Amino acid sequence: MSTSTLAVARGATPGAGDAVPPARRVKSLSGLLPFLRPYRGRIALALLFLLLAAAATLVLPVALKSLIDDGLVGSGPGAQLMALRGHFLALFAVGAALGVFSAARFYMVSWIGERVTADLRNAVYAHVVRQSPEFFETTQTGEVLSRLTTDTTLVQTVVGSSLSLGLRNTVMGLGALGMLVVTNPWVMSQVLGILVLVVLPSLYVGRRVRRLSRASQDRVADTSAIAAEVLGAIPVVQSYTQEAREAQRFARATEAAFEVARRRTRVRSLLVAFMITATFGALLWGLYQGTQAVLAGRISAGHLGQTVVYVIILVGSIAVLSEVYGDLLRAAGATERLMELLAARSPVAEPAQPVPLPPSRGGAAVTLSHVTFHYPSRPQVAALADFTLDVRPGETVALVGPSGAGKSTVFQLLLRFYDAQQGTVAIDGVPVGAVALHELRRRIGIVPQDSVIFSADAMDNIRYGRPDASDDEVVAAARAAFAHDFITALPDGYRTFLGERGVRLSGGQRQRIAIARAMLKNPPLLLLDEATSALDAESERVVQAALEAAMADRTTIVIAHRLATVQRADRIVVMDGGRIVDSGTHAELVARGGLYARLAAMQFGRDG
Repeated sequence: MSTSTLAVARGATPGAGDAVPPARRVKSLSGLLPFLRPYRGRIALALLFLLLAAAATLVLPVALKSLIDDGLVGSGPGAQLMALRGHFLALFAVGAALGVFSAARFYMVSWIGERVTADLRNAVYAHVVRQSPEFFETTQTGEVLSRLTTDTTLVQTVVGSSLSLGLRNTVMGLGALGMLVVTNPWVMSQVLGILVLVVLPSLYVGRRVRRLSRASQDRVADTSAIAAEVLGAIPVVQSYTQEAREAQRFARATEAAFEVARRRTRVRSLLVAFMITATFGALLWGLYQGTQAVLAGRISAGHLGQTVVYVIILVGSIAVLSEVYGDLLRAAGATERLMELLAARSPVAEPAQPVPLPPSRGGAAVTLSHVTFHYPSRPQVAALADFTLDVRPGETVALVGPSGAGKSTVFQLLLRFYDAQQGTVAIDGVPVGAVALHELRRRIGIVPQDSVIFSADAMDNIRYGRPDASDDEVVAAARAAFAHDFITALPDGYRTFLGERGVRLSGGQRQRIAIARAMLKNPPLLLLDEATSALDAESERVVQAALEAAMADRTTIVIAHRLATVQRADRIVVMDGGRIVDSGTHAELVARGGLYARLAAMQFGRDG
């Protein structure tokens, strides 16, 4: 799907979501060459078997001519019987060779197809997971999944089957045509002239089939995007009783995909019918001329039989090639879509010469100096405007303020999910843009507001913070996050499967798993984004105590709307409209009577 088409499908301005400039869009299957190149030896072997199988097929008519002219004509009964045995043995040998070479060709091309598809799928997935969040602002997850599944399956069909069939039938068709030209030069010169008239309109119609094939894949991707979005929000869909509406929306997308596929199939069917009918008519004309030559005594019966078989091979090859041509057109569209993903370049790039971070002692120093930042999807609104913040090693700083004040944006810039348009963001005195992404993010632990739980057991979910951690270290982190008791109460303890997105846990339990994951990582900089928002009062107290213990000897930045969780911070920074409007301790801010005092009065008054 072209990115401009994606933008239109999502209701955006055409071109606004373009991830790949038009000049870089891949227009053919040549995008697969880098994935085929490592298997040159196997491809050469597959081509050898293909040629041998085609050669065996082309030898059959010659053997048949010999059988008719030498085995059935002109000899006595005894000599005929011996000659027939020899000819039939020769035919069997040719058939056996054809079977062996065809089987070898099938295995080799099938292996290549499976291997290339797996490599392509891995490459696309590995590339996509390295994209910055800006990429996912303009690209739906369901569309990416469609490209990883449907499109790669089409490529597999072509590389592992259709391409081989096309090459084999091309060789056999050209071989049969060559033999017909050699044995019947005058007649076949007429036939070739007719075939040229067949090919030219076929190429024109083929381009239309390719466009419709691409459009068909786009519509299928739309259905995948809808399904991924809705299935990921089933509780919301069902709580608002929108099941029927979502089913209708999916059905409309499916019908749109069917309609484009129907148009593609209709055009492709007309193309196949035209090619086969015109080719068959041209070759029948050649056969008619051949029968006249036999009657006139200019050629033998065996010669005519040989010609008939070559005509059958040629017509069959053209019929297969017309089908393969349609498959190639569909795969070309799928390849373009996959290459678009691979060509996408994240605006957050690794530095050419990374600067190492100095050793961390007692936490990390954080500096944001005169930072101005606009999200790519909201270029007119500054999320941060001339924002300056210094956090000392080991200090705990709380960011508070109304929604949209820019608190979470500070975290996004520290993790370098985005780059600021102006100003400097630095950790331990080194600008984050100069540090290798892996080293930068290795020093930062984050507990997000919406805890992410993977489809794995509790042990693996916590170990995600540090994959090389031992079981004892995982349990220690769970104890520190007050998650040990509820985990051991699960049916299989730490080996209990938590379900997709942690559906078997409560919100507070998911949050404690996320906190344990961050504690296990043990980073010098800890980012807490509403880390206790999903906990009840009792759980919040125990987890808050665990968090305070985890904050020791490290720098911590806390985002919290519940001001009770930040009162003991070393410093509270009040934000509004992407700027710092006040700073101080809880008592100082309340005494000054500004925005923080109003927020505190509303919240504590309400809580009381």
